[in-house]
Amino acid sequence: MTTVDVHRIATPLVPAPRRRRAPSQDAAGWLTYTILTVTTLLFVAPFYYMLVAASRPMSEMNTFPPPLVPGPDLFDNIATAIHQQNIGLALWNSLVVSTVTTAATVLFCTLAGFAFGKLRFRGRNVLFAITLGTMMIPPSLAVVPLYSIMAEFDLAGTLSSVILPTLVTAFGVFFMRQYLIQALPDELLEAAKVDGATTLRTFFSIVLPIARPGAAVLGMLTFMTAWNDFFWPIITLNSSNPTVQVALNNLGSGYVPDTAVIMAGTLIGTLPVLVVFVLLGRQIVGGIMAGAVKG
Repeated sequence: MTTVDVHRIATPLVPAPRRRRAPSQDAAGWLTYTILTVTTLLFVAPFYYMLVAASRPMSEMNTFPPPLVPGPDLFDNIATAIHQQNIGLALWNSLVVSTVTTAATVLFCTLAGFAFGKLRFRGRNVLFAITLGTMMIPPSLAVVPLYSIMAEFDLAGTLSSVILPTLVTAFGVFFMRQYLIQALPDELLEAAKVDGATTLRTFFSIVLPIARPGAAVLGMLTFMTAWNDFFWPIITLNSSNPTVQVALNNLGSGYVPDTAVIMAGTLIGTLPVLVVFVLLGRQIVGGIMAGAVKG
């Protein structure tokens, strides 16, 4: 028997000390869940109260304390709102305006952002500075000349007068430029140029797929802005051809506005935006996270 074997026999078997698992950095504690729950309730509370107000008569909503449970008059108030204003036409008009504006803004702003961020041409910095300078002009200053232009082309009162001024935005150009500067490697553009691809071919084959996460975020922001826009549509449109916000402005008219009818119409106008956000929210959050990781 060797010395090593004798040492093994003489040494008692001592169990190795158990290592304590370090707490995972991704694990959320009770404080995190509490904060998230309170924040969620604060954001959901106005929508819930809107549902309560839309389902009860106005007389009950003026009592103290006000009711906190939905009532039985929801569909009656919705029918009254639809009868007072053409909500169906307003929803369709808002859908057309928001969809066309979103598609055009994403395409044109991505094109402009690619040009300002990756292409080299004379006057690029000056043109980009002018584009950013337009963000500092209050929209109210452009109302009169913009309406004069629309009236000159016989577009006042039509959906085209709402769509045309919003086909491209300075914020969208700036947003996509900053995104493409970080997400689009110059080596890909050089490889495409060596292969003989034109600028448009490079844009649609290389730039647009890479810009998809940023374009999804810009598209969602643009859709919500176009859907909720009230200032310009109320000026250029009329009650016979309204968007949702213009139609809601005319609801519950009278000496004492009918709060229940207004809330019922607001509920109808809010549901499409909530549906879009629920359907595309995961893709948008994934796009933000993908754009935040630089490969």
